[in-house]
Amino acid sequence: MADFRQKALDYHAKPVPGKISIELTKPAESVGDLALAYSPGVAEPVKEIAANPDAAYLYTGKGNMVAVISNGTAILGLGNLGPLASKPVMEGKALLFKRFAGLDAIDIEVKHRTTEDFITTVANIADTFGGINLEDIKAPECFEIEQELIKRCKVPVFHDDQHGTAIVTAAGMLNALEIQGKKLHDVTIVCMGAGAAAVACMELLIKCGAQRERIYMLDRKGVIHTRRDDLTPHKQLFANNTDKRTLEDVMEEADVFVGVSGPDVLPPEALKLMAPNPVVFACSNPDPEIRPELAHAVRDDLIMATGRSDYPNQVNNVLCFPFIFRGALDVRASAINDEMKVAAVDAIRNIAREPVPDTVLRAADVKELNFGREYIIPKPMDPRLCQRVARAVAQAAIDSGVAALEELPPGYME
Repeated sequence: MADFRQKALDYHAKPVPGKISIELTKPAESVGDLALAYSPGVAEPVKEIAANPDAAYLYTGKGNMVAVISNGTAILGLGNLGPLASKPVMEGKALLFKRFAGLDAIDIEVKHRTTEDFITTVANIADTFGGINLEDIKAPECFEIEQELIKRCKVPVFHDDQHGTAIVTAAGMLNALEIQGKKLHDVTIVCMGAGAAAVACMELLIKCGAQRERIYMLDRKGVIHTRRDDLTPHKQLFANNTDKRTLEDVMEEADVFVGVSGPDVLPPEALKLMAPNPVVFACSNPDPEIRPELAHAVRDDLIMATGRSDYPNQVNNVLCFPFIFRGALDVRASAINDEMKVAAVDAIRNIAREPVPDTVLRAADVKELNFGREYIIPKPMDPRLCQRVARAVAQAAIDSGVAALEELPPGYME
């Protein structure tokens, strides 16, 4: 572990500090180049943009640039360590945008006194970018921040900790339930955790067909039910009219367990209570709610997913967020709406059902992958993700009326 810690520090420090840099896209070798790049030539696109703001997409990098923004209040599983401490994570997200979707991304860490300060800061700079990726912002403030920024900004705003997790979870869940012979509409779901990711996961599953009244959500005080008087507005949406109070109560004959909480909070005894052929998504990182080895030891009929790369079925946000922004920006979408999220779910789940290219097998260091209990979600290195997910999202943006373009660009993602 000490060796890995030093490797991680060296990776970030050498040969130069950080993970991202700026590169030039135009020549700047001669006096003539500089005359075009800056004065006097730059005045021409300035005048064009002043006359028509959409011209910024033609003459600047706006249409290929995402802002990755945090206040550092919920960094990974480390908690509220402040804006500057979040910078390595935000640079990491920028790296993923570039590596997987060819998008330029700039990390911005915001220090603020109030939630309104943060919202105003982001809204005031939003037009610089093609989209805003919010990251590592704690609940419940993250809900207000995202909703207000969606109202105020003309570019898409997406809180990945909420919706990225939800999209990948929904894609894997639909495939897992199909393999287990169950339908989302009919299953009983237990959700351990009531933060941003939990709420977004359950809301998207409902949009995909789950029944709200068959979802039991738990926080640190137990089952969220209608007779509790300590619930935030987002928890109230999942207050179940039930006499069940404990994890064991709600796990009895449940079909699905989704964990977005903390390590080792699902006892094997509770897992034994679930219905035949259960689905368990234990997504706490780095340590899941229950270890796969322990889960499989007590249930040989389950499908298991975690947030880790060293187990099958990794629920990894990189399967969606770069490509959602790629599709949204390529048709100049003003928002990332539910239709676009569901389109991403369908595109991701369908890839897992197809034969896996040799390049993906080599990258995953496995001999074969076949749709089934240990392969319900594509691998992050699958090159089909960018093409399929971006195209599906872009088309959904057009069809739902939030795209500035009326049709896909010629030859788009073919």
